[in-house]
Amino acid sequence: MPKWIDLPPVWLVAFVAAVWGLDRLIPVNLFGALGDLLAAGLAGAGALLFGGALRAFARARTTVIPHRLPQALITSGVFRLSRNPIYLADAGFLTAAILWWDAPHALPLVPLFMILIRNRFIRGEEARLRAAFGDAFDDWAARVRRWL
Repeated sequence: MPKWIDLPPVWLVAFVAAVWGLDRLIPVNLFGALGDLLAAGLAGAGALLFGGALRAFARARTTVIPHRLPQALITSGVFRLSRNPIYLADAGFLTAAILWWDAPHALPLVPLFMILIRNRFIRGEEARLRAAFGDAFDDWAARVRRWL
């Protein structure tokens, strides 16, 4: 598998493309203007989570790239709400695309995306954090949920 495919944004783009394709194959008009409003809200919340996480990574001078060794355990800011705010933001962006394109038949892609991200990235990241930070990671993981 090429290294570039092993990055979460590549998977998000693939899932969003699948939503777009499903919308083109099976057009539906269910959500309407409310869907557009909810999509904008989800995308905005996702952008705030994503930006807050990137800012926290920069302040802690640790990597945001999956599969690399962390230099710090970040437990403040958006990391008080979720252990994985970037992945949560990605799930929000995917859901926003479904609402925006009015593709309710694509809703099962959201849990599939979350399962893929958990299995492909989160489990390994948590193992590296546990190995690097031990009890501090376990204490934080006991207080903060993986997604929300």
